Amino acid sequence: MEFEGKVAWVTGGANGIGAGVARRLAGLGAQVVVADVDVDGGKAVADEVDGLFVLCDVSDPRHSEQAVAQAVEAFGGLDIAVLNAGIATGFGLGDDFDPDRYRRVMGINLDGVVYGVHAALPALKARGGGHIVATASMAGLMAMPMDPVYGANKAAVVGLVRALGPTLAGDGVTVNAVCPAFADTNIIAGFKEALESAGMPILTVDDVVDAYVAVLRSGGTGQCWYVQAGRPSEPFTFPNPPGPRTASGQRVTLHDPSQEG
Repeated sequence: MEFEGKVAWVTGGANGIGAGVARRLAGLGAQVVVADVDVDGGKAVADEVDGLFVLCDVSDPRHSEQAVAQAVEAFGGLDIAVLNAGIATGFGLGDDFDPDRYRRVMGINLDGVVYGVHAALPALKARGGGHIVATASMAGLMAMPMDPVYGANKAAVVGLVRALGPTLAGDGVTVNAVCPAFADTNIIAGFKEALESAGMPILTVDDVVDAYVAVLRSGGTGQCWYVQAGRPSEPFTFPNPPGPRTASGQRVTLHDPSQEG
């Protein structure tokens, strides 16, 4: 019971990867708060894992704050926040562009992570630290010509996680991302057959859930773990971009003054 005594909040927990993470963490001893806009599905998963369901639209910061408050009230605190809620885009920037759908997609896939981190931090710090794991995507690590808007919001999650890792390390809070390739979830339902016809391997939900557990066990922070068929998951190694140098040729490293003693 590796996570016995730990409390986990999982957004997008009614199905797919979120439901898989909820089941796995509960099986390893955690008490799980399942958060979703799908009431029937969310309640079913929560009942299955003997957890708590909370209605949560992650694009509304108040919903995330209320979900964390309910987790603390029900189970005494929060140790793990899995910010997984996400939706497919399904449009580009040409004639099919829809500003309202754009705001909705960004509100869930990016704002939902931002609001989730903001809501979870006080509760995690109150426990002396904890873990935040966000669902990004391989689309955040490489070009995604078939869905540039989805790639943009997932790349933003990657950048956020990389910046927050060192920022929150002093509080004992780790922040990481899981970046799956195409997994067998509702997001690929509309083009799954096309992927399979092209020979693209489809990850199972369990394949992706394994990576979440590996991230929680790793103790690292600011990392983005890729999940691809046929190879073990591990943190992606980002190449160093060219950066500013002093007149003597020394590389300039930026420090966060708020983290200095």
